[in-house]
Amino acid sequence: MMYAPVNDNGYDIPGVPFKKIDRRYYRQIVADPTGEKPGTVVVDTSTHFLYLVLGDGEAIRYGVGLGRAGFDWAGRGVIEWKQPWPRWFPPNEMIDRQPELEPYRAKQVPGKNEWEGGMQPGIRNPLGARALYIFQDGKDTLYRLHGSPEWASIGKSVSSGCVRLINQDVIDLFERVSDGTPIVVTSGLPTGMAPAAVSEISSDAYRL
Repeated sequence: MMYAPVNDNGYDIPGVPFKKIDRRYYRQIVADPTGEKPGTVVVDTSTHFLYLVLGDGEAIRYGVGLGRAGFDWAGRGVIEWKQPWPRWFPPNEMIDRQPELEPYRAKQVPGKNEWEGGMQPGIRNPLGARALYIFQDGKDTLYRLHGSPEWASIGKSVSSGCVRLINQDVIDLFERVSDGTPIVVTSGLPTGMAPAAVSEISSDAYRL
């Protein structure tokens, strides 16, 4: 049921053919391998796993997709804010490489901290159902945790750099974290801390 079809804010999210995905990338509770304090989000780019530390030695683990050349940003930051069904503003560098994206170039409204353009929210939007924006030292890193309709990319390095989750998973994560949540992005967890599955999350009753 975790990956069943769902209607969210008027958008129909298709079910995920989860049997085509390696089981290790299913959302599940595992022994916490991070050593971080409860409430911290940890992305291990070496394994394509994202952890939300629960405490009492446990964490929720999600499978993620990453950028083609690896995740370009690493370190500690915070999830500064969250957005359901966000607009997508492709970076100017991406538009320069892919001219077909020109209609989505962002334009600032004169005299305001507002932007026009971008791709409207929807099931085909590359940011999916939710986006969580990563900041460091008060500045936007331009990297996001976000949903994606491309479930087959989970566990692979094929995106343009951000961390993508299955839409059903990013909705789950979105509900569990708040603005200001600490996040750590690392290319490997300490040796000897290999995660072991405790249980798959199989019921909405587990949601916080």
